[in-house]
Amino acid sequence: MIDFSLIETLRWQPGEGFIRLRLHLARLSRSARRLGFPPPIEAEAKLETAVAGAAGPRRIRLTFNAQGHIEVTSAAFVPLGQDTVWTVRIAKTRLDSSDRLLRVKTTRRAIYESARGEYTAAEADEVILLNEHGDVCEGTITSIFLDDGTGILRTPPISCGLLAGVLRTELICRRQARVGRITLADLEAGTLYIGNSLRGLIRANLVRS
Repeated sequence: MIDFSLIETLRWQPGEGFIRLRLHLARLSRSARRLGFPPPIEAEAKLETAVAGAAGPRRIRLTFNAQGHIEVTSAAFVPLGQDTVWTVRIAKTRLDSSDRLLRVKTTRRAIYESARGEYTAAEADEVILLNEHGDVCEGTITSIFLDDGTGILRTPPISCGLLAGVLRTELICRRQARVGRITLADLEAGTLYIGNSLRGLIRANLVRS
């Protein structure tokens, strides 16, 4: 029995609508198909209903379960400033690259919550997880991007055990990012960015404790 739901977290902006909506809906449909869920045909209509009459930026969370039930919640959202820099640290918690569910965004988040719990909010804005081989994978809520001086950001391959983030997909499609393995040594030698579709790309400062 499947005891989790699929998740999509979107940003809605006045005058723009949903940011990267097509990529979010495509990922939701792809994930549903892979897991044997019914097609999420009502997803877009439910999202539009959730923002009817909204006046400011919103954080929208959609969940979709194996029975085809969609639930959408909406909350006010304050975008990050362009000069924002997040402090990030490395988790002791490790991801298993053979776990294919890591490639799908679901409510099964115990491993990410465990990693996040290793540091207080004052110690780290985000925590990066490695896999069993020591490869850099992803943050608890973000994808990883490294400026290694080539002019194109490098982001870890899905095969390392990570989510196909929507921002990640967009940057790869625009040829602003390419797939390549990243080690801890690479992180320390390059310029680190993290990000997701809700918050965009964020400059990050890695602190090794």
